[in-house]
Amino acid sequence: MDRIVGIDYGRKRVGVAVSDPLGIFASPLDTVPAAKIIDYLKKYAETESVTRFVVGYPMNMNNTPSEAAADVDVFLKSLAKAFPSVPVTLEDERFTSVLAHRAMIDGGMKAKDRRDKSSVDKISAAIILQSHLDRNGKQL
Repeated sequence: MDRIVGIDYGRKRVGVAVSDPLGIFASPLDTVPAAKIIDYLKKYAETESVTRFVVGYPMNMNNTPSEAAADVDVFLKSLAKAFPSVPVTLEDERFTSVLAHRAMIDGGMKAKDRRDKSSVDKISAAIILQSHLDRNGKQL
């Protein structure tokens, strides 16, 4: 089934989310060590048809790339090399961690569980992907 994959890239961990087959809803999938993300995505693509990657891109409040954007740029080159035929869309990731924490609180997650950074990363990836889906509709 066709899937869009949302990615919240970080130096240590990468949050991954996927769309439903209709491209309407984003769901958190996993948190992967940054060094293993390309292998993880290749394995995922063996069982699911990935039609697009939506990657969170860190921006400053003045709409310039943040310091962390350099790490994302390196990742984007690796992603393009590993998946040359899959389009990549960049999505502004400002405030996604704040929104992820808010979603966890609103969802009733206990404070102890909210401190697990891997939960924040995959929920942030879902927020990044959902904002793309909401704005662009189905682009499978």
